[in-house]
Amino acid sequence: MSAGARFPWRALMGAGLGALRLAPPVFWAMTPRELMVALHGAGLADGGAAPPARADLDALMSRFPDR
Repeated sequence: MSAGARFPWRALMGAGLGALRLAPPVFWAMTPRELMVALHGAGLADGGAAPPARADLDALMSRFPDR
């Protein structure tokens, strides 16, 4: 983080309290490093998982068509 950058509280609170469904006392007891590890483990850090390749998506759509 650069000297002028602000800590992304809103984004991290949204991820921790919303996406991870952490209770507020649990969220506030975590270190930033612990929160990032939890987000990474849930696939929510670093952009999450890569999207499927088109061929893989086509195969899944053929195997599981919408009804």
